[in-house]
Amino acid sequence: MARIIVFVNQKGGVGKTTSAINLGAYLALAGKRTLLVDFDPQANLTSGVGASAGERGIYQVVAGQATMAEVLKPTKVPGLSVVPSSIDLSGATVELVDKDDRNEYLKRALEPLRADFDYILIDCPPSLGILTLNGLMAADEVLIPLQCEYFALEGLSLILQTVSLVQKSMNTSLAVSGILFTMYDSRTKLAQDVVQQVTEYFKDRVFRTIVPRNVRLSEAPSHGLPVCLYDPTCIGAKSYESLARELIARNAGIDFQLPPKAAAKDASSLFDGVAAGIHLEGSGNG
Repeated sequence: MARIIVFVNQKGGVGKTTSAINLGAYLALAGKRTLLVDFDPQANLTSGVGASAGERGIYQVVAGQATMAEVLKPTKVPGLSVVPSSIDLSGATVELVDKDDRNEYLKRALEPLRADFDYILIDCPPSLGILTLNGLMAADEVLIPLQCEYFALEGLSLILQTVSLVQKSMNTSLAVSGILFTMYDSRTKLAQDVVQQVTEYFKDRVFRTIVPRNVRLSEAPSHGLPVCLYDPTCIGAKSYESLARELIARNAGIDFQLPPKAAAKDASSLFDGVAAGIHLEGSGNG
């Protein structure tokens, strides 16, 4: 059965879509059957893997005009499929608002596909509205990309409050699988402080892999390619390859160790303790 992971952050520009695309690509290259679900009306994930926002996609599923199996498309990465999005999905927020089961559409739509994939990755819009709630209801785990900046750190508490509310009242099995540091610049003291503070608080729920700022990562979506096909030798590609290996190792219950050169010196120690009130993967709630 697939592990369903939702990428959530109400702040835009933190590397959420980039992380979903490239983690999915490297999971597929590792032999894992992987599905990307673009649940954002901006459809950046769709264009980022070379799919067309004009095709039938997730909106038709939500509107009851198609099933997930009918709209998923293969990508240029073997073993990686995508359910595309489009601006039409923005209308779903209006169409669903009066429905009693408005937060469970995505969950029901994905259920028939769970046996066909190892991983299903959901990219949600940069908000905590009805589409993101659908993603949280459908998922087993939440992955939070966190930009190494002050305002991103401020927003983390709001994300976790939302996750906690969902855990208590809507999806009790939801777990926080990890916080992923993105756009890391080792030259700045602020980036180092953000990594240190979050790591001290969340200990081993912080991914050991840290994604640095990288121009090639930013360029790849404009070519409709994951970075593994655009420039597999760049540091951004190596980071997401490492992240895929780390996620697979975690799911297999294996301790993951970064290669010595890849370990960020300010994130080398993971501290004991968890965030109070948040169910974390491995705590018996996920």
